[in-house]
Amino acid sequence: MVVAVTGAASGVGRLLVERLRTDEGSRRIARIVGIDSRRGTAEGVSWHVADVCDPRLATLLAGVDVLVHTADDRSLETPPRQRRAHNIRAAQTVLTAAAAQRVPRVLLVTSTMVYGASPDHEVPLDETLPFHSAVEPGLVGDFVEIEELAALARRAHPGLSVTVLRPAPLVGPGMDTLLSRHFSAPRLITVKGHTPRWQFCHVDDLASALDFVVRTGVEGKGGALAVGCDGHLDHDQVEEIAQLRSFEVPANLAFGTTQRLHRVGITPAPASELKFLVYPCVVDCAALREAGWRPAYDNAAVLRALLEYRSGTPALVGRNLGRKEVTITAAGAAGAAVAAIGTAVAAHHLRKRRKG
Repeated sequence: MVVAVTGAASGVGRLLVERLRTDEGSRRIARIVGIDSRRGTAEGVSWHVADVCDPRLATLLAGVDVLVHTADDRSLETPPRQRRAHNIRAAQTVLTAAAAQRVPRVLLVTSTMVYGASPDHEVPLDETLPFHSAVEPGLVGDFVEIEELAALARRAHPGLSVTVLRPAPLVGPGMDTLLSRHFSAPRLITVKGHTPRWQFCHVDDLASALDFVVRTGVEGKGGALAVGCDGHLDHDQVEEIAQLRSFEVPANLAFGTTQRLHRVGITPAPASELKFLVYPCVVDCAALREAGWRPAYDNAAVLRALLEYRSGTPALVGRNLGRKEVTITAAGAAGAAVAAIGTAVAAHHLRKRRKG
C-alpha cells in the first residue's frame, strides 16, 4: 500500500509518518509520500515540497492508495478569515486531486466540535449523530465546512471513499489552543447552573488512530470516526488534577462579554467556541473501539500532559494576559473579574488607537 500524507513534516503528520515507517499493523506500507511546505527529516520517505492548496498537488498522487490530509491550520494567531480560506481551499484541493488521480481513499481530520456543545447534551454522545449544520465563525465553522466538502465529495465521486476522523480537543507539545489557554487562566470559568465534563485526545493517539484506519480500512457509519480517550472527567476531578479553582458567571455575561471582545479583535475565538469549555461535548468512540483500536492515554494522563505543556503565559477566554490583567482577574469576584478584564483591555486598545 502506498500512503501520502500532507503536512508530513510536523505535528500530527510527522507522528503519523513515523508510525507508517514501522512494519506494525495488519498491512505493510510499501511507500510513504510526504507532502509539506518544507522537507521533513524522516528517512525512507518520498518527500515533495509543495503547497497543499495548489491544484498541481494531483501530479504527486500517482499510484497512491490512501491520502491522509493533516495540513490544516488550527492556530489562534492566524487571522480567522485567512485561516478559513486556507483550511477550505486545502480540503477542496486534496479531494479534487485525489478524485482526479483515482486515489481510492482520503482521510480528513476535523474535531468533535462539529457535534456542537450544549448543556442538554447526553454524556456520551453517539458518534453516529449528524454533525452540526450551522457554519459558525471560528475554527468550528472551518470544521463544519470541511465535513460538508467530504459529504459532497462522496456524492460527486462514487469511487472515492472519504473518511473523517473527529478527535476530541487535542493536546500535544507546543500546541497553543483555546483549550491550553483555558488551563493557563488564573481560574477556570464555569457557567452558572452547569458543570463541564471533559474529554481529551493526545496527538499521539490521533496519529495512532490514523495509522490504524489506514492499515485496516475501518470507515465508521457515515464515513466518520470519533477519536479520544475513553469516558470523561468530571469538573471536580479536573480542578483537583489542575490545582485550579473555578469562578462561576451567568451565561449571558460569559458569552456576551466574550463575543464583544472578539468582535473588536481582543479575543481570538468567538463566544460559540467558549461553549466547548463550559458545556459537555463528550463522544463515545465506539466504531474504533469495536474495530480493535485503543487510546494509549486516559483523560487524566492527557490533562496532566496539557498542564506540563503550558507556555506559562496566563490567559483568559483565549487571550494571553499582561501582568496588570492577571492581578485584576486573580483579585476580582467572578462576574466582576470578567467584566473588568474586558473593560481594561478595551480601554487599552482604544488608547493605542487614539495615539496612533
